[in-house]
Amino acid sequence: MPRILAIANRKGGVGKTTTTINVATAMAAAGKKVLVVDLDPQGNASTSMGVDKKGSMPSSYDVLLGNARLTDAVVWTEIPGFSIVPSSPDLAAAEIELVDIEKREYALRKALNKEAVNYDYILIDCPPSLSLITINALVAADAVIVPLQCEFLALEGISDLIRNINTIKKNFNPKLALQGVVLTMYDKRNNLTQMVEDDVRHFFGKKVYDTVIPRNVRISEAPSHGKPVLLYDFKCPGSQAYIGLTKEVLKRERELVAC
Repeated sequence: MPRILAIANRKGGVGKTTTTINVATAMAAAGKKVLVVDLDPQGNASTSMGVDKKGSMPSSYDVLLGNARLTDAVVWTEIPGFSIVPSSPDLAAAEIELVDIEKREYALRKALNKEAVNYDYILIDCPPSLSLITINALVAADAVIVPLQCEFLALEGISDLIRNINTIKKNFNPKLALQGVVLTMYDKRNNLTQMVEDDVRHFFGKKVYDTVIPRNVRISEAPSHGKPVLLYDFKCPGSQAYIGLTKEVLKRERELVAC
């Protein structure tokens, strides 16, 4: 069975999608077979990989609601070993439709466990809220990666997220672990960045990755070309940071599996 990682934060604009697609790309480059599940109704992960969300093919909405098989919704990207289940605007209504489903918190886990056996890793790009969709992602996941923007307001929501993770671990998914916190949009020239980093590393200790993701214009440009930054500009600081982060993620995965 694959290892399932949810990339989550209740705050938007912190780098969840960018982290998801670039870690997936680096994993694929390392020879892993990776599936990204785009669970955000905005579909930014799908757009960032050049996937047309307006087509008639099944989406993560259909998989979540049990209207389509996972294998029918998979789209292969230009990167060998990297495929994606695209999002759909219909996901915005999934909250209402899931309410009447028995064991609704387990809908995604059921779909993934049934047909995702051929992957090494599944990365779930979560919406910026603690919705029933996000709960499904956390119930299905083995571990959570939390991107955290280096700004003061970003700190306010992370303690709530950790409480949510612990609640889901207690009630639905005992195996769920915090894989790590990654600092994004990092600017070492900014005093606030240093303050946020100090606070986060003091609070989370070794759970914070050594690698930080810098503010980098190439990271911002890449989605408009339908590519992860690792393909758009491999040599830029953002790409090199995501390579370093992925090495840490894979190392921690080996340690978690060994426990």
